[in-house]
Amino acid sequence: MPHRNFTLADLARYLGMDARELERWAERGQIPAMKVGGEWRFNGAATLEWAQRELPNLDERHIREMERAMSGGDEGIIVGRLLHAGSVEPNMGARSPESVLRELVAMAEKTELLYDPKGLLEALREREQMCSTALPGGIALPHPRRPMPYAFAEPFVCFARVIAGVPFSAPDGELTDLFVLVCCAEERQHLTVLARLALMFHTTPLIRQLREIESAAEAEGLIRSAEEVALKQRR
Repeated sequence: MPHRNFTLADLARYLGMDARELERWAERGQIPAMKVGGEWRFNGAATLEWAQRELPNLDERHIREMERAMSGGDEGIIVGRLLHAGSVEPNMGARSPESVLRELVAMAEKTELLYDPKGLLEALREREQMCSTALPGGIALPHPRRPMPYAFAEPFVCFARVIAGVPFSAPDGELTDLFVLVCCAEERQHLTVLARLALMFHTTPLIRQLREIESAAEAEGLIRSAEEVALKQRR
């Protein structure tokens, strides 16, 4: 996506959304776009950043549309497969945004799938400086601004809970206590994981349940169970 431009029809197919609705968003400035010869055009890099930033904040209908389009209608577990040994920490001791990022990278190293911890940390810092990945309700989805195909052996997800919460520049001004690090080597997979997580957050009690866990195994079970429930509700 970063190196291509979309017509209105192309983008509607890519995102799984109605072209007329996307056109209204473009007219209102709700999605980055420009007119060329009287036709809307969407820059790939700007659209990717928009999707990463806005997808989790969309309403449930749009999340469902984008999740189905990004995943190709895949009804199998995606997020659950990206959890690995060492990638869940129910009691992270971080006290600042910087320490959260450092400890998430340390967790990623434990999976033995990360080739470039320094590069990942710099990418996470760059993304947070551009715009916080924190969402309302105390959850954040840290991720690199661009896919990092040479930094990982394979894609993975890390989950951490900071019981006391951390000021992570959330839009509601509240502390953030739940963090999901998303690391993918390809942009469509990256958006698929973000969309699947957003679907899980919107259609299951996962966020509340993760605040009540007592162990990493319990958290892993809840995440996998929530994904299964979200998929059943999608059918």
